[in-house]
Amino acid sequence: MWWGVGAALVANVLYSTGFVLEKRALASLPQVSVRRPARLLRLVAGSPLWLGGCLALAAGFGAQLAVYRTLPIAAAQALFVSGLVLLLLLSSSLLGERTTGRERYAIAAILAALLMVVLSLRQGEDNVSKGAPPALILGVCVPTLATGLLVYGCAERRTRRRHRLPTAGVEYGVSVGLLYGVSSLAIKGVAGYLTTDRPVTAVLHLLTSPYPYLLLCTGGFGLVMSQAALQRCRASLIVPVCTTVTCLFTAVLGTLAFGESLPREPVALVLRLAGTGLAVSVLLLMPKHDNSPPQPPSPAKELASREVR
Repeated sequence: MWWGVGAALVANVLYSTGFVLEKRALASLPQVSVRRPARLLRLVAGSPLWLGGCLALAAGFGAQLAVYRTLPIAAAQALFVSGLVLLLLLSSSLLGERTTGRERYAIAAILAALLMVVLSLRQGEDNVSKGAPPALILGVCVPTLATGLLVYGCAERRTRRRHRLPTAGVEYGVSVGLLYGVSSLAIKGVAGYLTTDRPVTAVLHLLTSPYPYLLLCTGGFGLVMSQAALQRCRASLIVPVCTTVTCLFTAVLGTLAFGESLPREPVALVLRLAGTGLAVSVLLLMPKHDNSPPQPPSPAKELASREVR
């Protein structure tokens, strides 16, 4: 159990580092758009810094598999939310993004939530499920994917309006968070198939499940959508919103779909619920508009954008 907690903290470091590296790389690239995904992928693939961030995110994916094999979904999500603290610190020091008062309060709340969830864990008492009915998973994931794409499309249309307030990226974060929530359930499903006993049979069973195909779908859409959103909005806001939505979706629907029960001991139950609820409240603390004026593109960046076009 405790090495699962360690794996969750390692995943947080890898994910936060990956997002910050990608954001820094995107700042020096021409403007990207989801309407031109091939151009977007070509631009980011040519940036060594972005590729380093992508590798960090891939390593975080591996650590997340280890977490889901040892910890219940609800506990794992509250631990993942703790990565927002590191993300805010890195975005402030490496990206020069100013942390608002609400975000500083959010850091304190997340640390308290992390402590509550860790204290709620009981060795050998938590039920860690290995699978869920495929029809139920598809019934949850397919409408969620459609909702995420719809919300993102609405956000894109609003950004093209004149006389609009500068967006902080909350809608982008919500839409990408829904996609990553589906991805998180798929990772949980894949983790249930990982075994050293009859590995060939396990792989065949995995390929007949919906999980690898959900991962491919969310990976493709999530990659394009997240990069366009990261370039337009502060990482210190869009990533926390995305993470919180992902964790809320996974903790609630994942616990129900995979049939994992909450702690039976009253004190552990209160700590688990209070910690998860406090972590989710971070989303409510996030401002919806960015008060900092948008920075005009540099002449070199504008010239590069024209050349690519």
